[in-house]
Amino acid sequence: MDPRLRARYGRSAPALPAPTETAVLDTLLAHKSVRHFRPEPLPPGTLEWLVAAAQSAATSSNLQTWSVVALQDPEHKAAAATLCADQDFIRQAPLFLVFCADLSRLTFASEQVGFPGEGLEYVEMFLMASLDAALAAQNAVVAAEAQGLGICYVGAARNQPKELAALLHLPPRVFAVFGLAVGWPSAQDTAAVKPRLPQDEVLHREVYSTEQREQALVDYNQTLREFSAAQGRTSRADWDEHSARRVSTVEHLTGRHVLREVLQASGFALK
Repeated sequence: MDPRLRARYGRSAPALPAPTETAVLDTLLAHKSVRHFRPEPLPPGTLEWLVAAAQSAATSSNLQTWSVVALQDPEHKAAAATLCADQDFIRQAPLFLVFCADLSRLTFASEQVGFPGEGLEYVEMFLMASLDAALAAQNAVVAAEAQGLGICYVGAARNQPKELAALLHLPPRVFAVFGLAVGWPSAQDTAAVKPRLPQDEVLHREVYSTEQREQALVDYNQTLREFSAAQGRTSRADWDEHSARRVSTVEHLTGRHVLREVLQASGFALK
């Protein structure tokens, strides 16, 4: 059994023939969230190389409907951390990137050439911008991890969206979709590659099927129990219980239930 697949899937790891090229797969399959960082700054040019990698991602119709705000000043980063669930690893990381869905640039271009920009008022364009931001960020993540850096995505950037927008001076039609902490993992970081759902649960051949779902979740619960035990964590709920609790009430959305209203107030009509 390939040890990379064993780490990523646990007991449900598929037996696959070896790929012809492994360097990129090694980086991708070794991904883990890092929440403890060393204080030293990143080498000069690192931020710009990561952005170059991000800008190399696919973008719908070359519209490039995303931007990123880089936070490196300790006080500014600390203020952002407070708004992002008060997570201290954001303060520790030498770089905190806030990836934004950005339709302000297209709004400006439309005004410059005298076009009405009616399409900017529809859900499709916000979805496109969010997808563009996610694709760009993942390119940056792969580039960072290939250099030995650690990262952690921060969905809590959406917990207090109005306040974060004010801190970052975001103009209308720009929305912070998520953050990304980047830095050198510290010796305190003991995170391991976390097993994902069995491939049979997420890979559907020709048509979507739920026939194996019940067994897949039973197997995954057991895989996570074994993973947690190996990490010295034995009290965590099974995946299905944990996930169901996460969406059980509005309170579990940690303030994000107001996103539609915030988006509309920010100039996203969402028709």
